Amino acid sequence: MFTVIGSLLRHNVEFLAGFTLTVLMLIFAALHFWTPYPGFSLYLLPPDMPPSGQYWFGTDSRGQDVLWVLSEALWNTLMFGLVVTILSRLIAISVGMVSGYLGGRADRILMSVNDTFIALPNIPILLLVYFVLRENMTWQMLAICAALLGWTYDSRLIRSVTISLRTREFTRHGVFSGMSTGRILVREHLPYVMPIIFFTAMNNLIWAISLEVTLSVLGFADSNRPSIGGMIYWANQHQAVISGIWWWIAFPILAVVVLFLGLFMLAMSVNEYVDPRSRLDRMGGAG
Repeated sequence: MFTVIGSLLRHNVEFLAGFTLTVLMLIFAALHFWTPYPGFSLYLLPPDMPPSGQYWFGTDSRGQDVLWVLSEALWNTLMFGLVVTILSRLIAISVGMVSGYLGGRADRILMSVNDTFIALPNIPILLLVYFVLRENMTWQMLAICAALLGWTYDSRLIRSVTISLRTREFTRHGVFSGMSTGRILVREHLPYVMPIIFFTAMNNLIWAISLEVTLSVLGFADSNRPSIGGMIYWANQHQAVISGIWWWIAFPILAVVVLFLGLFMLAMSVNEYVDPRSRLDRMGGAG
């Protein structure tokens, strides 16, 4: 995996640009560990101060330094996206590989469950969960709910790859040598599925962050926990645009756009690596 990443960094400009943007945003988000103003502390600073040498990103109407709040908000939003991505990848791998390898009745049952989840509308389901739990809703619980809705399309993709691997010679050797099903899937099939998992992880991370931002902007998340959507929510509550406090809403939007751009470029370049037809199209070699 590290060899592939190193090769992409040397030979793929899009991957290098996406990697650089993403790492820069991660470094900025990690700076919140040294913040002089914790994100939950309010009215510590003079409100509505424009960007200056003292307050680089200005202060908001809640008396917070936008720079440090944005740093913590970006970290929290990224953590939400990563938790959703990891959990949904684990479900997608388990369902897709087991379904593709076993086939038959197990395949039909698992794919029926898969297709049922595909048919469920994500946002209304999450809003329903929020209204039911309301006071007990935490970001971890919201992440688990999102992960349960974010694995379905990718499990079908993994299943199709596993079906093709099931009839390969090395799989037959594994069966005849007495390897268990779990060992065959992990040791023989998983290495072939990993590039697809990495590619789908980028797309799933973008989806999860978009979901968190949307729910937070609408006020269907913990508004006291700093997040990108939460900053936009509070800026809207204080009518920041009408009041001329543009920096309160501009910097969070700029941060999420740069993050999405970096992740999108990573996803596109990895897709080119995984799918040879994309490389041929780019080189003009496809008819």
